[in-house]
Amino acid sequence: MDYRIAIEKYKPVNEQEAQDKKVILEYIKYFGDNVLLRDNEIAHISSSGFIMNRTLDKVLLVHHNIRNVWSWTGGHADGDKDMLYVSIKEAKEETGLTQIEPLSEDIATVDILPVFRHRKNSRFVNAHLHLSVAYILIAEEKAALHICEEENTGVDWFSVDKFTKEYFSEDDLYLYNKLITFARSLSK
Repeated sequence: MDYRIAIEKYKPVNEQEAQDKKVILEYIKYFGDNVLLRDNEIAHISSSGFIMNRTLDKVLLVHHNIRNVWSWTGGHADGDKDMLYVSIKEAKEETGLTQIEPLSEDIATVDILPVFRHRKNSRFVNAHLHLSVAYILIAEEKAALHICEEENTGVDWFSVDKFTKEYFSEDDLYLYNKLITFARSLSK
């Protein structure tokens, strides 16, 4: 589905998402499909996959090279207009999984996320924003996992009871708990 239609169709779950959705759609109106490219150095679309097992009690995370934390998978649209496709492609690249399916084809969350300045591939990347859409993806726990050395230093399953301040930042917890709640709402 075209990213604009998917974002327009998304029903925000709270005030933060309603505001972020509004700003993202305004930004798309102003910049058009340029938001799909990293050439837009202020803000661009990214798509993430929150990979869960079938019983929705574990989450597959990668240890992110740049952020140096356990994190969900995801990446830049790089011109692609199908954000679900991007989330699955990135999830496969970052985990080594070959079989991943969406729990739903609908967006699970919409967020504007800060990316702090950093170096990637020996190049400076300025601080910017990710206009983030995310999907719940499902994978088998017993499937073989592989580290993508360009992106991460680890790939592992985490029980949802580990999603506490002891293990994750407040911002990550907020985001991940929205995703867990969305996934569980679909299974009722």
